Amino acid sequence: MIGVGDLVVRQSYGHDVCFVVMSVDTNQGIAVLKGLDVRLIADAPIDDLDPISEADFKSYQMEQNKLENDTIRLVQLRRQVEKDKQGYRSERKRHPHDFFERPGRVLHLDGDGTYLEKCLTIYRRLGIRAVGKNIPESHMAEEMTELLEEYEPDILIITGHDGVLRKNISQEVLRIDNYRNSDHFVRAVRAARKYERSLDELIIFAGACQSHYEALLDAGANFASSPQRILIHALDPVFVAEKIAYTPINETVDIYHVVRSTITGTDGLGGVESRGKYRIGLPRSRF
Repeated sequence: MIGVGDLVVRQSYGHDVCFVVMSVDTNQGIAVLKGLDVRLIADAPIDDLDPISEADFKSYQMEQNKLENDTIRLVQLRRQVEKDKQGYRSERKRHPHDFFERPGRVLHLDGDGTYLEKCLTIYRRLGIRAVGKNIPESHMAEEMTELLEEYEPDILIITGHDGVLRKNISQEVLRIDNYRNSDHFVRAVRAARKYERSLDELIIFAGACQSHYEALLDAGANFASSPQRILIHALDPVFVAEKIAYTPINETVDIYHVVRSTITGTDGLGGVESRGKYRIGLPRSRF
């Protein structure tokens, strides 16, 4: 019998994603699921669910850890290559105490506290100054101005869970009320843009799995999910933020490189031209 807290996979989707059961309605025969590594909450018939064995779960975790670590290594390698190209590293060899770095600061609002803690761990590994707040998607817009005034971020991440409620109905795809949380994300983006209208002063990523990509960009997001209404990885917003944070302020962020830095890729994320937030300074203080 499937119960709350069980780890399951869906038969109808070929066991592609691992979920945790959030709630079970035995009268309706429906369970509410949350993706372990994708930003999705979904309803599923109980009889469509299979429990995942301990051995399969360990294998799944190893695969996910490898995917995440490989992505982080690629990001770190890319950053080193970019610094070499810009000549900063050779300058530091001649003047080891002159230069210091100031990547962009991140405020990350997340509707899921578990995902948020995972993201904050990766921010630290990537050397990004980030503050995280676990806020329900429906409350983000109301709290936006106060948070922006308090933390003054260069980059704002607005994410959590989402999903298309009625599938396989093409005419429903552009209706904002056909999404679990896209309307909340849109309202949050609009609130942030009332505070800071410039797309280069405050860079915004918004969305989660299957989010209404076009509506989020129209509301003022620089980057958003999901162009093809697919699932995105829980860490994708972090890798978007990293690319922006470490692109020099005198350069436009390469949209393709931003998306290539993520786990999901162009079907899951996209955006518009925006300036980077990385600065170097001198001299480096000895204190």
